[in-house]
This record gives sequence, C-alpha cells and structure tokens, in this order.
Amino acid sequence: MTGYIIRRILALIPVLLGVSFLVFLILYLAPGDPALIILGPKANATSLAQLRHDLGLDQPFLIQYLRWLWRVLQGDWGRSIQLKREVLPLILTRFQATAYLTLFSALLAILFGIPAGIISATHQYSLLDRVSMVGILIGFSMPVFWLGILLQIFFSIYLGILPVSGMQSPNQQGFPDLLRHLVLPSMALATGAAVIIARMTRSSMLEVMQQDYIRTARAKGQIERLVIYRHALRNALIPIVTVIGLQVGYLLGGDILVEIVFSWPGIGLLMMNGIMARDFPLVQGAILLVASSYVVINLIVDILYSYLDPRIHYQ
Repeated sequence: MTGYIIRRILALIPVLLGVSFLVFLILYLAPGDPALIILGPKANATSLAQLRHDLGLDQPFLIQYLRWLWRVLQGDWGRSIQLKREVLPLILTRFQATAYLTLFSALLAILFGIPAGIISATHQYSLLDRVSMVGILIGFSMPVFWLGILLQIFFSIYLGILPVSGMQSPNQQGFPDLLRHLVLPSMALATGAAVIIARMTRSSMLEVMQQDYIRTARAKGQIERLVIYRHALRNALIPIVTVIGLQVGYLLGGDILVEIVFSWPGIGLLMMNGIMARDFPLVQGAILLVASSYVVINLIVDILYSYLDPRIHYQ
C-alpha cells in the first residue's frame, strides 16, 4: 500500500508542472499589459519599457515561465497589482473560506445524495422511486444562483432565521456563527452535487444488486439491511467515490456564483475581482491553487480506491 501511495504522489509532479504551465500560458495570452495597468494610461513609453524590463516581460515566453515557476517554488507568488499585497497570504486566507464552504457543501451532498440513491434503488419503479427521480431532475435543472436567491428570500427575509450573506456577523464570532452563515450557501451549492451523487448511487446499486453474491447472501437468510449496506453498498462505492471526488473539485472551483450571491469572501470572488481588474499575479495564483487542489483531491480518491478494493494497489 505504501509503495502504491508513493507512486501516485510521484505521478503528481508532471501533472502539477503541466498545470502550472497551462496557468501561465493562459494569463500570458490574455489581453492587457501588466506594466500599463501598474503605471496607468498616462505613463510614457520610456517608463513602460523600463517597467517591462524590470518585470521580465521583455523576455521570451519560456524564460518568463521558468522564472515565474522558480519564484513560485520558493514561495514568492508575486504581488497583487490591485490590492498591493503579497499574493500567497491573500489567496490562502480566501481559500480557507472557500474550503469551509466546499467541505460543508460536500458533507450535505453526501448525507442527502447517498441515502436518496439507496432508497431509490431498493424501491425501484415504486412511487417513492418516481418521486425521487422527479426531485432529482428538478434539482439538477435549477440554476445555483437562482436557488441561492430563493433560499435568501425564504429563510432570511421571510422567516428571518438565517443570515442573508457574509461569513460572520459584525458582533459575533466563533464556530456557531460560522455554521449559521454556512447553511444557506451550502444548501445552494450542495443541491446539484447531491443530485449527481444520488443518480450515481442509484445506478451503481442497481447494477450490484443483480450480482450472484447478492442473491447468495439473500438465500442464506441474511437480513436485507445487512445485504444492502455490507454487501451491495460496499461494492458499489468505487463509482460513487469517483463522482464525489469530481463534485468536491467542482465545488472547490465552481462556487463563484454562490460566493457572489451570498457575498462569501472566498477565492472564487477574489478571482473574479482579479480578472475584472486585470490583476494577473492574483489570478495566476488563485487558478494555480484551485487547480493544484483539484489534483490533490484526485490523488485522495485514487488512494481511497485502494482501500475499497485492495486489488487496485497490486496492479
């Protein structure tokens, strides 16, 4: 097992290098001149040329990339043009807020998605199955920003029991207050992920429950609940874990709309503001951090595979 994990970690190195190259390439090809953004539209040609030389913007693309990569490896991710602050501490602070939202949303999606898929699979073609499939279709079709606004109207404005936006109340701090602010954005963000997890759980469970070992377990007189959770669900978990990993990656990088609607101070909102302001160092750092996190999530999913099915790490 240890050798398998080490091989998977070593395999991340070329992937992360490829991610860093693509991130730098995308921002290199993006319109806008960082020197002009820094000095302003009234800067003369001499000042612009001098600043481009100081920043290394007059060097060939590959030289610029290697210099940027070397600084990144040393912990120097640049300085925000707009905010005049070091990029790495800034994005780590915002990433923490996004991580809270992602983990809480993923937990909600798992707690609702897997049981819904199991119930639907064990009651196939029943009224309960049809109702759950209709609910899944509605949840999948609902835009996340629209759902977020509806949740704000109902729970914050009409009922007044949950905060409408932000991460903390002005006069309150601590984990309970954070949980209150997490509820609505997490519900909005978790709905789509829960729907996809439920559909995959139902499909995987239906396939597993047709296998011979399930019929054998039932023929031995085992309790149906034991058959479902010990035999069927355990063998159906690999595609479910795959989907969960993909959804966590999506939640990590795809919650910009939720952060905008709920004014959540996460990395998605920071990235959007950086794009609008042509803040290239900030956008590069944010994209690199999110993409690297997605790669690490895939590594965790691969390691979970080897625990769920020991045959994998022997291959």
